[in-house]
Amino acid sequence: MWSQFEQPVRRSFRILQRGIIFVFPLILLLAVTSSAQTRVLRLASTPWSPFTNAPGKARFALDLVHTALGRIGITAETAIIDEGRLTPALINGEFDGSAALWRDDAREKALIYSRPYLENRLVLVGRRGTDVSAQKLSELAGKRLALVAGYAYGDRVKEPNGPTYIPSSSEEDSLQKLLDASADYTLMDQLVVEYLLKNHSNEAQARLAFGTAPLVVRTLHLAVNRKIPDAQSMIDRFNAEIIGMVTDRSYHRLLQLDWIQADVDGDGLPEYVPRTDQVGLNPPDHSYKLFVDRAGTDNPQNSHFYLGGKVYSTWTNVPDAHKVPRAPGTLNDGSQFSIFTFKW
Repeated sequence: MWSQFEQPVRRSFRILQRGIIFVFPLILLLAVTSSAQTRVLRLASTPWSPFTNAPGKARFALDLVHTALGRIGITAETAIIDEGRLTPALINGEFDGSAALWRDDAREKALIYSRPYLENRLVLVGRRGTDVSAQKLSELAGKRLALVAGYAYGDRVKEPNGPTYIPSSSEEDSLQKLLDASADYTLMDQLVVEYLLKNHSNEAQARLAFGTAPLVVRTLHLAVNRKIPDAQSMIDRFNAEIIGMVTDRSYHRLLQLDWIQADVDGDGLPEYVPRTDQVGLNPPDHSYKLFVDRAGTDNPQNSHFYLGGKVYSTWTNVPDAHKVPRAPGTLNDGSQFSIFTFKW
């Protein structure tokens, strides 16, 4: 009964076979091409809160770099590893690079560095009434200094003739040791100080003293292995994207900053750049300078401002349309800042 259908079925099967033979290599080629276009970088960093850390914790630098890379079509994954393992792993190609790296001669030959996108600036913090004017740690001989154990503070920090080092488990723990007099001082990054002054202003000003001159300044970079295809192009596009993130204010949101000073017009001088174009009636009384060695003034009245895509030479020249009050202490969506859990 089925013989009348056997021959056409066989012909159809042979046609289907030829189709599969033709289509399968095409699908494979498209899959390979798509995979080649989707670049995934395997990066590594050591734990350094609030700059690098595991997901769900404060990790400003990683979030900033991952976002910038994503905007140029590159997916990044960062593994948190021990400090002693980082340099060998980067040099031998175990990882493609690092999202938050200080410049280092041992790594220069293997890696291409981006322009600095942020700085680590460590300032001295003590209890209110304490002298925090020290310019180097050797001036603190005989004092107790709380430092987070495992952080790569650099050789300049642990001077042999400096203070006695008190290990702590976190920034919060360092502050607690300072407040309960288990330590005389601690070192904090200026970005952490910004957080304290913004979110715990009354407590911080009543109980703490902050140094103004950083004892350690190190620039942060994205670095990728030179052997990665188009490594230099990748770095160049990243550099350009960081500037774009400053001007569109996504940089501010990721770092949870209201005002930053950055050179957005390329004239070598930093402009005051707000997180939103609604900035209130008065110029800022405080801002975060991205790079301390860039020329510029700390007097907002005599500075340039970047609002609405334009640079204004003085605060007076800023249009009244921008001088609109906004809700203080909140992000654009109204959510409160939440990074650390300091207890006072």
